[in-house]
Amino acid sequence: MSIRATARVVAAPDGRGGTALPVLESDGPLALRRTRGSGTAAGVTVVGAMSAPLNGDRLAVEAEVRPGARLRLGSAAATIALPGHGDEPARYDIRITVGEDAELCWLPEQLICVRGSRLRMTTRIDLAEGARLVFREEQVLGRHGEAPGTLGTRLTVRHGGRPLLDQELGFGPRAAGGWDGGAVLAGYRAVGQLLVAEPGFVEKKPLPRLLGETAALTPLAGPAVLVTALAADAMGLRALLDEAVNSEGW
Repeated sequence: MSIRATARVVAAPDGRGGTALPVLESDGPLALRRTRGSGTAAGVTVVGAMSAPLNGDRLAVEAEVRPGARLRLGSAAATIALPGHGDEPARYDIRITVGEDAELCWLPEQLICVRGSRLRMTTRIDLAEGARLVFREEQVLGRHGEAPGTLGTRLTVRHGGRPLLDQELGFGPRAAGGWDGGAVLAGYRAVGQLLVAEPGFVEKKPLPRLLGETAALTPLAGPAVLVTALAADAMGLRALLDEAVNSEGW
C-alpha cells in the first residue's frame, strides 16, 4: 500500500524579536521536530518515522516563513528512495514560501536513490521582495558500489512574482539518454546545488568562478547566485558546497 503524507511548518514573528512556530504538523513518515535555532531563527528538523519514499508513495513538505520571521530547517538523516512493490514512481513535492524581510535556511541531508527506485521530486519556491534564502539539495545515485535508481527533479523559483530559476534534471536507467555522459555527470554519482538569494545582491553579487574542477558559482538574473557541483560521493559533494559557503561568508 502506498503512502500519502504532507508535513507543514509555518514560522512567524513572535512579537519579542524572535520566531514562533504556529503550525508544526507531522504526517506519516515525515515527523517534524522543533530544535534549537540560531539567534532569532527557529529550528525544525525532519525525522524519518519509517522507510520512505517507496515507489508509488506521495510525500510533500510545505514551509511558509512569514514576513520578518527566520527559520532553519534540516533533516536528521539522509532520505532514501526505495523500490517498493510497484513500478509507479514515488513523488516528493516541496513547497516553500518566504515573505518580505524573512529568511529560510533549507539544509537537509542527501537524497539517495537506490537501485530499482523511481522518484519524481519537484521543488517550488516563492520569494517575496527582500526575502533571504539559503537552499541546498544533494542527490546521490545509488549506495556504494550500487547502480542508481531513476530520479527526475525540477526546481522552480520565483522572486517578487517573476521567474528566477527553472531547472529540470533526469538521472538513472529510465531517464533520457546521455545523462551519464561527459556533458552531464561524466561518471560522477553525487550531484548538488546551493541557491542563495540575498537582497544585497541587487547592488553587488559574487562574480562567476570555478570552485575546483567540478563546481561553479553562477550569478542569476536577479538577487541570487547558484552553485552547482559534482563529486564521486556524498562526502566530496558536501565539501564542495561547504567551500562555497565558507568562502563567500553565507
